[in-house]
Amino acid sequence: MSKKIIIIGATSGIGEELARQCVNKEYHVGGTGRRLEKLEQLKKELGNYFYYTAMDVTDHAKAKAQLHNLIDEMGGMDIIVLNAGISNYPASSITAMEQKIIDVNVSGFVQMFGEAFQYFRKQGYGQIVGVSSIASLFGSSRAAPYSSSKAFISTYMQAYRQRTNNMKEDITVTDVKPGFVKSEMTEGKKGMFWVGETDKAVKQMLKDIENKKSYSYVTRRWRFVAWLLKLTPNWVLDRL
Repeated sequence: MSKKIIIIGATSGIGEELARQCVNKEYHVGGTGRRLEKLEQLKKELGNYFYYTAMDVTDHAKAKAQLHNLIDEMGGMDIIVLNAGISNYPASSITAMEQKIIDVNVSGFVQMFGEAFQYFRKQGYGQIVGVSSIASLFGSSRAAPYSSSKAFISTYMQAYRQRTNNMKEDITVTDVKPGFVKSEMTEGKKGMFWVGETDKAVKQMLKDIENKKSYSYVTRRWRFVAWLLKLTPNWVLDRL
């Protein structure tokens, strides 16, 4: 029987490519995003294995209802990938921009995570995949709200992974930590290195999801960077 996977944030980058690769493996895929036209394009490309609904994760009540409607349309859910996130947002002030990042990357994530977790508890099994970042491992002066939001995601999932270890239900929590991967989010940014091709990163990510890994570093070389960051004293990181 084909697995059923829902991708929150499927209209660009990692989420969009993950939808393609999952359909190629005959998964039934549900995709969400704010841009309806992008979802409609994916539907034309991917056909009957792809389901979709426009969603803004900051509209909590509506997003929860849309998630359950998508689950019903697909006839169930085995895996959910929480990939909705932003790094920059046009706003009238720095404070407003930072608040929007927190609203999407933290509040939106928590709402979707909680809804999926309760669904899987009732079902007795499931897998929650959250996309954090290598940026979760250190504070960045150039992207304080972004790196902080990704650190929250990673720590939050670690706490829930501990919780699932003491539960009878078979629930897996997977933390995907991408380095630099080609996407709309990284396009035109300076100072990047080891920028991974999207298809390669997603292929590695999907393999780790299927193997129910707790952590996935994509592309693989970023595991070495993560190891170095964990060994680096804070007084060194504070001077970067």
